[in-house]
Amino acid sequence: MQAVFIVLNKIECIEEMLEQLGKNKITGATLLESKGMAHQLSEVSDLSFMVSLRMLLDPGHKESRTIFMVAEDDKVPVISKIVNDVTGGLDKPDTGILFTVPVSYAEGLVKNND
Repeated sequence: MQAVFIVLNKIECIEEMLEQLGKNKITGATLLESKGMAHQLSEVSDLSFMVSLRMLLDPGHKESRTIFMVAEDDKVPVISKIVNDVTGGLDKPDTGILFTVPVSYAEGLVKNND
């Protein structure tokens, strides 16, 4: 099993992404509103030059969504494909990131019958 984390900067894709995950029987995710470190630092009065420059280059991006779930190993490629298809590709700037962490133990998970 894997803990799958998706930090989605392209939040306009969230509805379609969740719909596609559901169609593929991938459920049980948790969503959090989140903010990148650079944007948080922009609210502090003592900014570095790099943070200021980034804010000038990307003024529209203010928030993101962090989605996390526990999934069977064979579902990770399906999740990755859905995320990349819906967002247009995580290789594009300011889209998001996806990563996994192995889960050696979990309780309270409900198994989906495929």
